[in-house]
Amino acid sequence: MPYHNLKALIKGIRACKTVADERALIKQESAAIRASFREEDSYARHNNVAKLLYIHMLGSEAHFGQMECLKLVASPRFGDKRLGYLGIMLLLDESQEVLTLVTNSLKNDMNHTNMYAVGLALCTFADIASEEMSRDLANEIEKLLGSSNTYIRKKAALCALRVVRKVPELSDHFVSKAKNLLADRNHGVLLTAITLVIEMVQVDPACLEEFRNAVPLLVRHLKALVTTGYSPEHDVSGITDPFLQVKILRLLRLLGKGDVQASETMNDILAQVATNTDGSKNVGNSILYETVLTVLEIEADSGLRVMAINILGKFLSNRDNNIRYVALNTLNKVVTIDTNAVQRHRNIILDCLRDGDISIRRRALELSYALINEGNVRILIRELLAFLEVADDEFKLSMTTQISLAAERFAPNRRWHIDTFLRVLKLAGNFVREEILSAFIRLVAHTPELQGYTASKLYTALRADISQESLTLAATWVIGEYGDILLEGGLVDEDQPKPISDVELLDLLVSVLDSPYANYLTRQFVLTALTKISSRPTTSAAQQERIQTLLATYTTSPELEIQQRAVEFANLFNLGEIRAGVLERMPAPELKQTVIGVVSENKPVGSLQPSKDDNLLGDDIPSTPAPNGAAAVPVQSNHDLLAEIFGSSSAESVPAAAPAAPAPKSTVNDILGLFDSPAPAAASPAPAAAAPSAFSLPQTSTPPPQAQPAAPKLTSYPAYDKNELRISLTPQTSPQRPGIVNILARFQVTGSTPAVGLNFQAAVPKSQQLQMLPMSSPDVQPGAVETQQMRVIAPVGANVRLRLRISYSLGGNQIQDQVDFASFPAGLTGSAS
Repeated sequence: MPYHNLKALIKGIRACKTVADERALIKQESAAIRASFREEDSYARHNNVAKLLYIHMLGSEAHFGQMECLKLVASPRFGDKRLGYLGIMLLLDESQEVLTLVTNSLKNDMNHTNMYAVGLALCTFADIASEEMSRDLANEIEKLLGSSNTYIRKKAALCALRVVRKVPELSDHFVSKAKNLLADRNHGVLLTAITLVIEMVQVDPACLEEFRNAVPLLVRHLKALVTTGYSPEHDVSGITDPFLQVKILRLLRLLGKGDVQASETMNDILAQVATNTDGSKNVGNSILYETVLTVLEIEADSGLRVMAINILGKFLSNRDNNIRYVALNTLNKVVTIDTNAVQRHRNIILDCLRDGDISIRRRALELSYALINEGNVRILIRELLAFLEVADDEFKLSMTTQISLAAERFAPNRRWHIDTFLRVLKLAGNFVREEILSAFIRLVAHTPELQGYTASKLYTALRADISQESLTLAATWVIGEYGDILLEGGLVDEDQPKPISDVELLDLLVSVLDSPYANYLTRQFVLTALTKISSRPTTSAAQQERIQTLLATYTTSPELEIQQRAVEFANLFNLGEIRAGVLERMPAPELKQTVIGVVSENKPVGSLQPSKDDNLLGDDIPSTPAPNGAAAVPVQSNHDLLAEIFGSSSAESVPAAAPAAPAPKSTVNDILGLFDSPAPAAASPAPAAAAPSAFSLPQTSTPPPQAQPAAPKLTSYPAYDKNELRISLTPQTSPQRPGIVNILARFQVTGSTPAVGLNFQAAVPKSQQLQMLPMSSPDVQPGAVETQQMRVIAPVGANVRLRLRISYSLGGNQIQDQVDFASFPAGLTGSAS
């Protein structure tokens, strides 16, 4: 039995015992409503639509009532119109085709004599208007913006906002009316008008200049809100209309950005808002926060910026974690604007590292990284190390990276730098990146006066804890290289050096080898260190024999790399004097700047990480300053790099004015994977041009130019010719440099479709080394020739063999291929004699 009105339906649904009973009742009532709709009873239609909307709110289907809602909207009765528009807003959206039938009803009701009927039409339009409807009714909305009725103006402004969002190009229709609305005294109209202007300014920057003239008017509105007394109609926790204040501040932020005159106009009122707003309640804090954002965004005075950052500092002392998080997040964004002002709140920021909320700790940590400079590096690193000791594991990897980068950049001396890194290894040795560990080893290698000290510290730390992987690797490497210094000078931890024997040293390394923490990499390091120690004169014959026996036990290891190392190291014992030369200390590697990590989401940190606008391969790059005032290591320019790879005498392959190409992504892993070979050692650089001797006679005249011999004819060899791509290789050798072959690869398209995104990789056997320069262009157009330079270093007399991997896109199809090339003539690398 159908229910005669909504109240009865609600009672019936509430009386259902189970969900199944409720569904059955709704299904039965929906069928009765459908039948009633077919009878075209206008009185029952109102009740049926009301019941249908309730059914829709319960989650059941109600789309069959869409047309009935349209009929209610056409009714002259206000109650029917109100229910019809409510039904349209609930049952329709902008993607429904039925919506086109609503446009005419909306237009008629927007011109209705009853302002409440106009309000219904405006509310519906603002909720569901599509792009097409916005275009059709934009003129009606523009007309209603000038209405004398504040109720209609307010709703019309929200409709204009909908039009601007759907059809941004129509925003210029509302500029003049929006200016008039900004002068309105009604807070509701003013709030919607400012919201409309903010949207117009954001979607159409051309509107900025139109509304910058309204800055003095907005300043007056804001001043009136700040200085007015108690207003019961707009008061929220003792503050007059905070919602309107926040909206005005947001609009001022947009209008003052990049405009000195507009910023100067609003400076005084911003200072007044920041001074007079009570920050003891959340309402006041919201206004203060918007004020801070506005000050930091516009061209404000430096004193006003400092005051804004001080407000954020006060937020850090608030007990509400949400406010503290907002303050830390904002300080992270503005720390680059005024670092000194943020530095004043350093102690509070460091206190946040001990907060119980992990989000607060994370933001405080990011901000702490950004505050590190030459003046406070000791204090901040000490605090960060103290936090590292108790930090969650998820923080440790980024912390070790950032601490190491900061120490590398701002270390007052190398002793402090080494001590800091040793502390990092002790506290979080399992959370240190490979690049950071390599940077530490380079530092030790370049600091001979502290090698004994570092070896002593690492020996003591390793003896106390062998569970930290990076600590174990660093200690093993340093002891292997500088173990003789440790044996000669003893441990320097105490006032008097404590002697240490080679037996103790070997016992420690063997204990690492046998420990449950030893992994594949650790065992490789330990075997290498033991072999190095065996060649030092400070190691006794008995311990050398012990090392030899130990190596022999690993020659049958099931781990191939360990077995190969053990066999090679064991064979070194039979080479006599050659063994000492092979196992002598490694030369100090080239100092590099460790460029990895970020302070927060966007700001780079660490060792002078270049910005995206820097010329990374330009010829005018300054030399890299070495820490502690050591001799600077020059950074190679693009021209130097080309000269090193291809030889300074090869003018054809190294143009003097070659443009700097961006460094491509390294594909060394892909290349080495072709032959499953380890990374080849870097080729020795080309000898520098001889400097003039102090005893040479000055040249008084320029000798006549000698006739140059004719350049030998170069032969190209086809390496690949299919899939509409042809690759040829042209080798070039020099009798003065046997074993070195410069190869020019040429790429041509044989069809009419360009080859896009060409990736050319090459690999050589283990006995040879390969270096490659970037391709001239990865896109090969028909009729064009792209080139790429390569250099192969091979044993004299050996044949050059290449394995080539080619991938590119041709007409939208991805092509990948691999070929072996061995067509170069024998003897290309010179005579074996």
